[in-house]
This record gives sequence, structure tokens and C-alpha cells, in this order.
Amino acid sequence: MTNGTGRAGTVRRGAGTLAAVLTATTLLAGCGAIGTDSGAGGTTSSPTATPKQSLLAAVPDGSEGAFRFSGKDATSDLSGVVDPEAKGIDLTAAVKDPEHGFTTRMSFLVLQERIWMKVKFTGTEGLTGLPKLPNRWMELDRARLTDPDTTPTYEGVDIGNAGPIIEAATTVEEKSDRTYAGVVDLTRSEAAEAVGEEEVAALGEAARQVPFTAVVGPDGNLASLTLDMPAAGKAKAWAYVVKYVDYGSAPKLAAPSGNAAQPAPKLAYEMLMG
Repeated sequence: MTNGTGRAGTVRRGAGTLAAVLTATTLLAGCGAIGTDSGAGGTTSSPTATPKQSLLAAVPDGSEGAFRFSGKDATSDLSGVVDPEAKGIDLTAAVKDPEHGFTTRMSFLVLQERIWMKVKFTGTEGLTGLPKLPNRWMELDRARLTDPDTTPTYEGVDIGNAGPIIEAATTVEEKSDRTYAGVVDLTRSEAAEAVGEEEVAALGEAARQVPFTAVVGPDGNLASLTLDMPAAGKAKAWAYVVKYVDYGSAPKLAAPSGNAAQPAPKLAYEMLMG
């Protein structure tokens, strides 16, 4: 993207990784790279800035301190913390199996090049065949991961890819109470990757006119971005949602120590690599 606030695919790669692992490991039962830190988030726009420029200026760029995020796309929900100082992210997804009723909660902790994962199953009474994993952070050796997309990496702070989506906006209107609305052309490559190339392709020409709303907080930082994705074929309408909150007050990330962590066992790698 042109202003450096993000590189598309962050939440989608994290969500896709979690969804794929959950499906492969339960046997019972779908970001991308995180943006670079060179955007202009949280800054005060100039009096002559357009609404689009003002909104882009609110996208986090790493100067705001640690913050919490949540994200939602067509199939997944993610939440966690971004810590620019530590160059780290903590992201978690919880998926409930519709047939058997149990829930899998999977987390990744990334600090620069180091990565840990944790998996927990709940509501499993009477079930057998689930993987037996330690109830602690399991540190992964990236050299043993044959597919680089199987785990998230830290490459910046705009984990929800708000920057690429706003860049693809063809109209942006500033309303009252720090609210913005407009239309996004999702056929633009980075926006399509952020939201989901298959989902965008399914929209056809409708992908060029997808409405969005965004809210900027009193601190000048982006609080939320919502894309209202229309129904397409058999697919129902859905919302792509990004929320950033608690700028500067979210907990800082640190490597787990002592009994809180251990090297990942062979089964963890088998889960990640299908």
C-alpha cells in the first residue's frame, strides 16, 4: 500500500491458520502479514486534509503503545494485543464444534522471531480422540515449520488491515462524532487480500461498491472499521469488523518463563502442518 500503514492479509492469515489447525487437530469438527510501522496513525491531520487523509492518519503506526484488537471476517473471530515496543502480538480464537459441542481455544504469542502456541479444549466430557497437549505455552522452532503461512509473524501494528481497506475507498465522508462513512472498491489487490480474495471474487461487480463506516476515538486513533459485505449467491451478507481499543494502556507482552512454557512437542508441529 502507498502510505505504509499495513500489508493486507493479517487477520485472515491468523484466522486461517487457527481455523485450519482446529479442523485438522480436533478430527471432529478459515494480518497475513501484519502491517509495517511506517504509517501516520494517531496524528492530528492538517486543516486542509481530506476526510480520507484524516481517516488514514488515525490508523495505528506503532507510536501509540500497546493496544487491544479484535477482528471478524466471514468465518472467524480473533482478539488479542499488539505491543509495538516488544514487536509482538498475542492473538486468540475460540471455535465451537457445532456437532459435538466442545470448544477449542487456540492462541499464538509472537515476540519478534520467537513464537509460542497454546491449545485448550473445553466442554469435552464424554469425548475421546482429542490431542493431548500441555496446558502451557509451547515454543515453536520456525525452522521446523515447512510452510511460513502456518503461523503468524510480527511485521507491524495494523493487524486488521484498516490501512489497505481505507486506501481502497473511492468516497469518504466525515460525519459528526468522529464518524466516517464511504464506499470501498475491494477489487484493488491489497483490499481484496485483506478481506478475502475468494469472498471478493464472489461479489462480482458489487465488490467495487462496498459500504463502510469507521469511528475515530477522542485520542485521534482509529477505534473501529466495519465493511458491510452484501450477500452473494448462496452466501449471506456478513460484516468485516476491526476494533482497536485501549491504546497505551493494554498489557505489555513478554516471553513466558519458568513452568509457564516448554518446547513444543512433535504433536504441535503435526497439528500446524496438517
